[in-house]
Amino acid sequence: MRDHRDHGGPPREPGGPAPASAGPRNPGHDAAAVRPDDAPPAPRSLDEAVARMARLEAELVEAQAAAAATQDQFLRERAELENYKRRMQKDKAESLRYATEPVLRDLIGVIDNLERAIKAAREEAAREGGPSGPLGALLTGVEMVLSQFADVLSRHGVSRIAARHEPFDPAHHEALAQVESHEHPAGTVVEEHAAGYRLHDRLLRPAQVTVTRTPPGSPPSGPRN
Repeated sequence: MRDHRDHGGPPREPGGPAPASAGPRNPGHDAAAVRPDDAPPAPRSLDEAVARMARLEAELVEAQAAAAATQDQFLRERAELENYKRRMQKDKAESLRYATEPVLRDLIGVIDNLERAIKAAREEAAREGGPSGPLGALLTGVEMVLSQFADVLSRHGVSRIAARHEPFDPAHHEALAQVESHEHPAGTVVEEHAAGYRLHDRLLRPAQVTVTRTPPGSPPSGPRN
């Protein structure tokens, strides 16, 4: 006997409803039915839409202004940082350039003493008959040491300030005395008591000098023909 049961599912009664289809559902229909919580409701009139657009435009302008202000502040702070870096680099280079200034100031005093010793030795050698004796040999050695000192100072950026027969310059000369002179214009350095020195473009010590002045009753000096 044949089996008349439906092997594809439960038996279907005559005239009964067909079983629901197990096929895929339409996702578009469900997505359209769900709206995000933060989405504004659709405008109900033209005036409401225009007002919303105006409000959004104002918010956009405000946001653009805030962004521009933030960008401007960022550029300003960046420029200040770059200027600070440049100042720090300049200060560091300046410190290195003049780092030897205290030592060089002390060496200037040593050079002064050597020059005084050479001057005294020359006068003594002249009284003893010239530089051919033992004092002359010592004088030559001290002069060589002084020359080496000058070379060392020059390599480190030290230069001697011109003074004798130069116009008096208060930025580089220090007047210790004044003398009346008909041979030199007023304000001329006629004697140097201590040499002046510069380290690069910075004054280490002004030259101590004697300066001429116009004698009383003399006409003012002018250009000679």
